[in-house]
Amino acid sequence: MLPLSALAVVTRVIYPLGEVQNDTRYKDVIEMLCTSLEKTKAQFGDYECKPSAAIMPKKRFLQELEQINHDINVIWNPTSEELEQRFSAIHISLRKDLLGYRVALIHKDNQHKIDQIKTLNDLKTISFGQGVGWSDNAIYEFHGVQVVQAQYSQLFKMLDANRFLFFPRGVGEILSEYDNNIKDNPNLAIEKNLLIYYPFPYYFFFNRNDKAIKDRVEIGLRLMQKDGSFDAIFNKYHQVAIEKLNLKNRRIIRLENPFLPKNTPMDAATLWSPSIK
Repeated sequence: MLPLSALAVVTRVIYPLGEVQNDTRYKDVIEMLCTSLEKTKAQFGDYECKPSAAIMPKKRFLQELEQINHDINVIWNPTSEELEQRFSAIHISLRKDLLGYRVALIHKDNQHKIDQIKTLNDLKTISFGQGVGWSDNAIYEFHGVQVVQAQYSQLFKMLDANRFLFFPRGVGEILSEYDNNIKDNPNLAIEKNLLIYYPFPYYFFFNRNDKAIKDRVEIGLRLMQKDGSFDAIFNKYHQVAIEKLNLKNRRIIRLENPFLPKNTPMDAATLWSPSIK
């Protein structure tokens, strides 16, 4: 147990506000972050867990975290060799690698085109819409898939206008994104039959100088794994989507992720799988 003087220190954790106004994609990881701090309150004392003041692209958040005098002191991101060299990571996959399973938003008139896609070679014949600087752009490009990059907020309008064929989204993102954008983009539809998968563990990252904050969050996450609260938050935000999107009955195309660190833990017991062979 820490001395009383140490318990008086408030742990201040500032996470990214988001890329757009009212960005709701990260409610699950924010709840995991704040719960990890609550779980460790008896050991480490009080805390603040709040968003940054400014909206900015993910690339800017990474740059901000790397600064000596950084306001943001935690981000969440799919891991890569490069990121683990720049930052300190907690090797717990926040979404149990569910983020690596991709269901697409498409133009409502193009379902028949997607139904012809059976292999990686077929994927190379269509174009994907992606955000500027997103981590999986490099995965798609490595496999020869055409990627059209734009700001996140513009991608829905571009898809509605048939500027690209396929907008792959995370299972936990696509339903709310569809609901939030269908009014202004009436041609949007959720693709019915295809599932793309690549290993894409989603971690908390910290500036290497913020070891105390990183250690506290990691202790909290491991307590959550033991007491069931980690699984409870995962199920709260993702179980409905897993069932509604019919993941277990979709045909799957698997892609290699060549950018993973060599020793990335992929413990099947802690990851989600649709049990598709």
